[in-house]
This record gives sequence, structure tokens and C-alpha cells, in this order.
Amino acid sequence: MNELTSTQAYWLGHLFHASSRQLPLSEYAKEQRLDLAELLTWEQRLVVQGIPVPPRHRPARFVTVEVIR
Repeated sequence: MNELTSTQAYWLGHLFHASSRQLPLSEYAKEQRLDLAELLTWEQRLVVQGIPVPPRHRPARFVTVEVIR
């Protein structure tokens, strides 16, 4: 793999930071005042270019509940 461009490194850094903080990209983008669509676009571009991106944090949508009768 060739060296990253400064733009690639910038977006990859954001993706790693969001992943390490276990934040959904939508929440991270809002917190960092980034355009979510641009962040998602760069995530896809990096993947297509063969650059490994960190896994996204996806919070559980359903939680287990116990029903007591």
C-alpha cells in the first residue's frame, strides 16, 4: 500500500477516532461538526481503495427484557 494522502489520513483518523470511542458515525459527525454524508463517502472511498477502515460501532437496537408475572 502506498502512503496515504493528507485527505485520506484526515478521514481515516476520524473513522478510527469514532471507532475507538465506540460512537456511531452519526453521533461522532454531529459532535465533531462533520458532514455525515461526507464521512460515509470517505469511508466507502477508503474501502474501495483497499485501505483498511475500523469497524463501525453499532449500538444494540434491541435489549433483552425479563417479564415477571
